[in-house]
Formats: sequence, structure tokens, C-alpha cells
Amino acid sequence: MNCLGKSAPILFVFIVLLAACGGGGRVGQPAGSTKVTLTEYKFDPSTISVNHGKVVLFLVNGGTISHDLIVTDSSSHRMAGSELISAGDSFVLSIDNLPAGTYTFFCDQPGHEQAGMKGTLTAT
Repeated sequence: MNCLGKSAPILFVFIVLLAACGGGGRVGQPAGSTKVTLTEYKFDPSTISVNHGKVVLFLVNGGTISHDLIVTDSSSHRMAGSELISAGDSFVLSIDNLPAGTYTFFCDQPGHEQAGMKGTLTAT
């Protein structure tokens, strides 16, 4: 018997599972989602049109510093928001039951919105 003995199959399964976990916040784009790229200091696109109801945004930080995306209604009430996304990472932001209307989105990191990192989301 080799030096690993009976633990070899368990070790193999552990390595396969560990590899499947991937790394650092990079996820694939879900089907039916809208891709938004975050860079210094803008969103691409900055105007987004979606159907009301469940809205899924695939956020990709193509910049060199961390960003996030916050969605607010016309009364500045926070509807949804992402976690802070590191440079090179991505995040899936799901908003359940978004009513039809016009919303503002922005990066709430200090100075980013003021530097132009904002946009409009319209749900029809």
C-alpha cells in the first residue's frame, strides 16, 4: 500500500472540491442578467432599462480600486446594493419585486458619485 493508504480517495475528493470553489469573487454572468462594468469613475452602461419585477445585475469591476453599486428610488430610499467589489472581481446583484419606475444608481465610496460614478435605471 502507498504512503497515503486509504486516505488517498478522500484527499482526491477534497482537492477536487477545493478547486471547484474557485477564487476571489469572480463569478459567471447569470442568464438574463444585465452586465454593468464599474471603473474609475463611471458605470458602463450608465443608463439601464429592465423589466420590473426580479432584476439581476452582473457587476464587473474593471477598474483598479474597489467600487459598489447602490440603487435608490426618487425619494433616495435604498432599494438594493452590492457589497464592495475589489478590482478584477464581479458580483451578482439581485433585486426582487422592483416596481416599475425610474431609479438612480451610484457608487457610495467616498467621492466616487461626485466624480461622476452614477446612472439611471428604468424599470418598465
